[in-house]
Amino acid sequence: MTSRNQNNKHILNDFLGPNLGYLIDQFEKYKQDPLSVEEEMRSMFAEMDEADLYELEPSITGELNIQTVENEKMYAAIKLADQIRTYGHLAADIYPLGNHQPDKTHIDLESYGLSENDLQALPAGIISKNPMLVNKSAYEAVEYLKQVYTKKITYEFDHIHDSKERNWLVERIENNNNQFYFTKEKKLKLLNRLIEVEEFEKYLHKTFVGQKRFSIEGLDIMVPLIDEIIAKAVDGGADTINIGMAHRGRLNVLAHVLGKPYEMIFAEFQHAPNKELVPSEGSIGINFGWTGDVKYHLGLNRELKGINEKTVKITLANNPSHLEYVGAVVEGYTRAAQDQRNQAGYPSEAFESALAILIHGDAAFPGEGIVAETLNLSRLRGYRTGGTIHIIANNMIGFTTESYDSRSTRYSSDLAKGFEIPIIHVNADDPESCIQAALIAAEYRTVFQKDILIDLIGYRRFGHNEMDEPMATNPKMYLLVHKHPTVKDLYKDKLLTEGIANEQEIGELEKVIFQKLQDAKQKVSVNKDEEFLLPDPPDFDRITMKLETGVSMDTLKRMNEELLQWPEKFHVFNKLEKILKRRTTAFDENGKVDWALAETLAFATILADGTPIRFTGQDTERGTFAHRNLVLHDEQTGETFLPLHNLSSVTASFAIYNSPLTEAAVVGFEYGYNVFSPETLVIWEAQFGDFANAAQVMFDQFIAAGRAKWGQKSGLVMLLPHGYEGQGPEHSSARPERFLQNAAEKNWTVANVTSAAQYFHLLRRQAAQLTRDEVKPLVLMSPKSLLRNPLVASYGSELSNGTFEPVLEQFSFSRNDTQVERLVLCTGKIAIDIAEEVKGGEGFEWLQVMRLEEIYPFPTEKLKQLFAKYPNTKEVYWLQEEPKNMGAWTFVEPRINELTLNDIKVQYIGRRRRSSPSEGEPTVHKVIQSKILSAALSRSDEGGNRNG
Repeated sequence: MTSRNQNNKHILNDFLGPNLGYLIDQFEKYKQDPLSVEEEMRSMFAEMDEADLYELEPSITGELNIQTVENEKMYAAIKLADQIRTYGHLAADIYPLGNHQPDKTHIDLESYGLSENDLQALPAGIISKNPMLVNKSAYEAVEYLKQVYTKKITYEFDHIHDSKERNWLVERIENNNNQFYFTKEKKLKLLNRLIEVEEFEKYLHKTFVGQKRFSIEGLDIMVPLIDEIIAKAVDGGADTINIGMAHRGRLNVLAHVLGKPYEMIFAEFQHAPNKELVPSEGSIGINFGWTGDVKYHLGLNRELKGINEKTVKITLANNPSHLEYVGAVVEGYTRAAQDQRNQAGYPSEAFESALAILIHGDAAFPGEGIVAETLNLSRLRGYRTGGTIHIIANNMIGFTTESYDSRSTRYSSDLAKGFEIPIIHVNADDPESCIQAALIAAEYRTVFQKDILIDLIGYRRFGHNEMDEPMATNPKMYLLVHKHPTVKDLYKDKLLTEGIANEQEIGELEKVIFQKLQDAKQKVSVNKDEEFLLPDPPDFDRITMKLETGVSMDTLKRMNEELLQWPEKFHVFNKLEKILKRRTTAFDENGKVDWALAETLAFATILADGTPIRFTGQDTERGTFAHRNLVLHDEQTGETFLPLHNLSSVTASFAIYNSPLTEAAVVGFEYGYNVFSPETLVIWEAQFGDFANAAQVMFDQFIAAGRAKWGQKSGLVMLLPHGYEGQGPEHSSARPERFLQNAAEKNWTVANVTSAAQYFHLLRRQAAQLTRDEVKPLVLMSPKSLLRNPLVASYGSELSNGTFEPVLEQFSFSRNDTQVERLVLCTGKIAIDIAEEVKGGEGFEWLQVMRLEEIYPFPTEKLKQLFAKYPNTKEVYWLQEEPKNMGAWTFVEPRINELTLNDIKVQYIGRRRRSSPSEGEPTVHKVIQSKILSAALSRSDEGGNRNG
């Protein structure tokens, strides 16, 4: 090697063995286009001759002198080895039913112009650093690589760009670190677990004929595989394991991984009251909430004894039929378990303390867009969880749809390649290979704190839900399935052949497990006439919702001063600094607190009370409308500074993150975070309220109904900018009608407030309720143009006194209440539009406007009191800017009619029914908006269009 290349010699030596082919490929790319390779390689290749690639250290190549071998043969051998690593999976024996032809075209010697003699003349060291291959030939090394990459377990990692990860995977896979792992004791334990899994399913099948259970059969090894992952995680310091999965195999995982007693599961099949079976479990059973859910949707939280008697909390998340959506929720659980929130600043992360395991369906993984959204969170600072272990429960079919109709990729796992996630394909009929996959996955996650995926390829022994007949739709597949032995029988035969166990011992194991199932069944009530009643929801009406949320003026002033301090050498953008410094007068005699400052002070006081806050959303740090600016940026260095992190007497964390351009996964994540960390005020903000449309599954299936179905409490806050301001159909409506349609049983609060003080008190009320029984999610139609409207700003005294009021009266001037003949009820921005029209209200003594700040729970008692003040009322109107079939009208109409005096029926003022939320032309919007306001403010004898 020339002297000018001596500095690169040690780098070349690092690429010997399994990486030399990779290096040569990169060099070939460099010759075509230098910019196509990474900068480190570019600088190295710039000073290299092509011959340098073949000048190798004699200590590596053994006694043979590589320079005497024809370079073309050596290159071909290196290329062959590299292709085995890259394409060996195509030839691997990973399909239990044997219904896929292996593709060996990439790994045949002839394809590279090589013969066995050519490889015998080359040392193994040019293609592998495996110590087992020292003094072996390249032919033996190639045969070894074929064995490693084309058996019942195989790997895909060519899509990973980081050379350290690639090197680690090659070494871990090829050095066979598991060869001494499967002792006799380990094998017998594995067989026993497989017997438990199979006997449980058989017992359910025979005992509860025709009932849905979505059995695990065909993927039985999934339970021992999860066992192994959990054991390794706990050994590495984890005390929290969170699992998300759909229906397939769920009951078996509940029974054997989480230890849910058999008798509880049997009671759910038999519709027996199962809460009394195991009193120590509290309310665990088919009805966590008051409506309950089907048994194969239910989750469980258990604390189990792990390694060294360490207590481990294992959670299987409740999951509706929307398949992959639970993955984002489980990631939120896990980040909540990892974050340390008892300090000022951002929470510190302890990734080793909690692990997420997500079990996917082979049709759903590529089919559901939420999967890609959730994978995208995995490396983001606000959402990462230190690596998730994914398992595709791959039975090669989705309901009745086979793979060729359900995806456009070879493997169901191919989506993961875009996120540089290593993939392990393994045959579910080979238990020991599956355990090997679990070990590698757990180690990789620990070392690199990244996601890894196990594609567990099996089959489905019965139809989709045991009531289906698969021969009607998938006859070719099920002819194979019906003849195929179970994995328990296959492994039993293997151990019998190896002399590890005998028939008598195995028979005893099966008897013990069957008897355990029988004994559990006997504990379940058999009184079929017993009435099975659903419990009533909590009586939230008896709970006092009125909380004093004011903060002393001295505290507010001190906090405001601290929030306007930053390091002397920190350069805030000049225009922004001037805007922020205006807040110094907010608590002066004539000063006012605008929306953004009220929010910041609410956060500051909540943190001072010891409540952590997590706040995420699209552009949330600054705010979509440039009003918030909780994260300041040095205009010279780009460094950031958070005033809320530097307040005195704060002992709780404040985390704020700009989210990816994702709604469904992020909302699910924040919901999960809040459920797992109920003492934290968790807030998600949509860029515009209607963007929440993309998270509708999360709102409907989890947030609105989670407590009724599963007893799963949440205090999640959702800020949805809403208001008709001429910005068109997609930037006007947060679709309040959808949230109101789902409003029942005090499941959440839907609000649309019109003053900074109301927002301040509402946030503080929410924080105060987090650990109380009445806690519920808060859906807030937040403002856009009103953020800077003077009529929304509040005096400091309004923050220091009082509490949140569900209804506000618009006009407070002195008058005789008997003069009022018309009541106009409305909510949100249109109330401010009216205030701008009528100024102080003089000349409108005949009118009173009532703002519903809280639409649900509907403020019945408060409105009764207010209506009683105006005995001469002749007209009651509901005013809204949304179309008649949208907004709050259909929700409030029957409720107002129950309250009005003298049998007066509420009438509607607003836009007519429409299919689109808003006009697209700003001028048209203004005309219609003006007509609506005019109708509300015109006396009846003056006419006016009541429908826009």
